[in-house]
Amino acid sequence: MMKLRLRVKLLIGFLVVILLSLSTVGIAFYTISARQLSQSAENQMTQIVNNAVHHTNLYLSSYQRSMVALLSNLNVKKYIDLPSDREEYENYRYLTDIRDSIVEPVWIRNPEISALYILGYNGNALYYFNGGTEPFLGPEDTAKQIDYFKKHTDPSGRLTIVNHSIQGEGAPMLTLIRRIRGLRSPEMKGFVGIEVKSEELSTLWKGIDLGKDSYFFIVDNEGRIQYHADPGMTGKVLPASLANQISGAGASMFHSSAEGEKRAYISRKADYSDWNLVVSIPDSQLTKPLETTRTLIFIVAGITFLCALFLANRFGGAITNPIRRLMKGMSQTEKGNWEFIPLPKRHDEITELIIRYNLMVNRLSELVDIVYQSELKNKEMQAERQKAEFQSLQLQINPHFLYNTLETVVCYAVIQDSEEISEIVGALSYMLHYSVRTHLEEITVANELKHVMYFMVIINHRIGRTFEIDLRVAPELLLRKMVRLTLQPLVENVFQHAFRGGIEDHHAIAIDAGEEEDCFWVSVEDNGCGMAPERLEELRAKLRENRLADGGGEGQIHGGIGVANVHRRIQLVFGEDYGLSVESSPGRGTKMIMRMPRTAAAHEKEAADGAGTWLPSGRSDGDAWRAG
Repeated sequence: MMKLRLRVKLLIGFLVVILLSLSTVGIAFYTISARQLSQSAENQMTQIVNNAVHHTNLYLSSYQRSMVALLSNLNVKKYIDLPSDREEYENYRYLTDIRDSIVEPVWIRNPEISALYILGYNGNALYYFNGGTEPFLGPEDTAKQIDYFKKHTDPSGRLTIVNHSIQGEGAPMLTLIRRIRGLRSPEMKGFVGIEVKSEELSTLWKGIDLGKDSYFFIVDNEGRIQYHADPGMTGKVLPASLANQISGAGASMFHSSAEGEKRAYISRKADYSDWNLVVSIPDSQLTKPLETTRTLIFIVAGITFLCALFLANRFGGAITNPIRRLMKGMSQTEKGNWEFIPLPKRHDEITELIIRYNLMVNRLSELVDIVYQSELKNKEMQAERQKAEFQSLQLQINPHFLYNTLETVVCYAVIQDSEEISEIVGALSYMLHYSVRTHLEEITVANELKHVMYFMVIINHRIGRTFEIDLRVAPELLLRKMVRLTLQPLVENVFQHAFRGGIEDHHAIAIDAGEEEDCFWVSVEDNGCGMAPERLEELRAKLRENRLADGGGEGQIHGGIGVANVHRRIQLVFGEDYGLSVESSPGRGTKMIMRMPRTAAAHEKEAADGAGTWLPSGRSDGDAWRAG
């Protein structure tokens, strides 16, 4: 991994702070400006469209007033009610009367109207054309027009504007049409329609100035352009994707590339026609102010960055140059050359650091050898002490017990030639062999119980009677691991302290074992004299000290070597979280519990090692144990 110099790191740090600050300010300013400019453009487009919609509705309402004259005229209603087999003269009479009373005034008020017609469901039809060549419309043509208007007009008689003309192909026409009732019936009996050239609407929007490449147009529900700033676009059909977006956008601005370049659109629906009046502006025109703003931000940020870079480099050098001199001095110190660094002219924190360094070098030159030798000596002493603790815990066996046992063997040998001597010596031999196995600290419960069994062989000979221990350990726990030479000292402790007045028939010792979550425990419980509360607290305090017993004082087993060493031995093997606990009541006995980590059963080979023979030869099962 490449190491960077402090000066480079400082420079990089300054650059990160500078870039972060410039970026935050620039992005915030640009974002706010973009939002405001976009909102301003959208408001401008919305206002234009709303004005166009308003004027369009006013314009179309003037045609609706012309239609009201037709709807309220009695001759029109009477003509609608005429049967289809009318006389030709009647048709001519109504044609002349309606033209003179209604149509001619309409031509005068609205010369831009191209055609006016009245159609009845029964086939009656009157057509009026304002100049130009009048097309011939026969009964079949009239029937087609009636079918078309029935499908595309409001049945309730509401005004409908459709992109349709009875005059056939030619200039695009707008048809304002609605259904009409007859004179003698409340039901709809026909249609009244007015046709206007689409180009007449252009007079409404010629004054709209949206800027270069921007324009205003009107599109009907079928996507056909009814008006466009470019006359060549009038009558054409918009791309389907753009027409769908216009229909579904509502009052919101949207963007599309359907016309070849990405443009912004905003539309409104006219009240009379349900047509969409749309304003279109290129995105480049909308974003041009933003591009100017962005360029200005980059120029200002670049100049600011270069100035900050120069100042950061000068400032970083003022910090790192003294530190480099200090590093050179430390490098010489590592080699054993106690070199003093000259002080700079200025006085600041770095100068103070150099002064402290020179003092440190002076003191280190005097103390480093002493500290080094002391550290080595402490490590050696610690290792030897730990080794001594293990060996002392392992080899401390009560000398009084060995002396008494040997004395008993001698007495038997002098007085009588008996098999008891062989049995005692065999048990003692096994116990001594088991005690000096220094290569093994963890052993199975079965092996520890076997060691206690041989101990009981000797005890039974010493007390002159058979004392049975109540063994309550479940068979599946016999292969659990525990610390070697911990169970027998606790049993011996019972004989020396719990039964002080002698062993009576009611006296008993019970050995039990069990598991609690991640803990495995083995207990030795008696019903002897127990301990007073102050004596119990003294023993517990000694266990909490986690120290080896020194063998002095009274009560060496109950509060000294035996109990304390069993506790410490468990901790040295399994850790400080485990050990020995004591429960006792005066006159009710004592219970000592060894707690160890819960481990899996030992291998068959370890179980068979010394655990295959439970009793010495010549003694029955009931002489040594009574299983619980």
